[in-house]
Amino acid sequence: MNENTLKGEWKQIKGSVKQKWGELTDDDLDQVEGSRDKLVGRIQERYGHAQDHAEREVDDWRRENNY
Repeated sequence: MNENTLKGEWKQIKGSVKQKWGELTDDDLDQVEGSRDKLVGRIQERYGHAQDHAEREVDDWRRENNY
């Protein structure tokens, strides 16, 4: 799934994101707006992960869920 598809499907995908990263707030998810880079940034902020770690988590999650 490319970046545009992630943005287009964001409302349906938000539940899965919230399940995976429970510390993300609804406001965080609204601000992410389906952007991979914004999601990575929010995960870094909330969990204190390095950028490369957060990117790997997001990419793994996308592969596992076909996003």
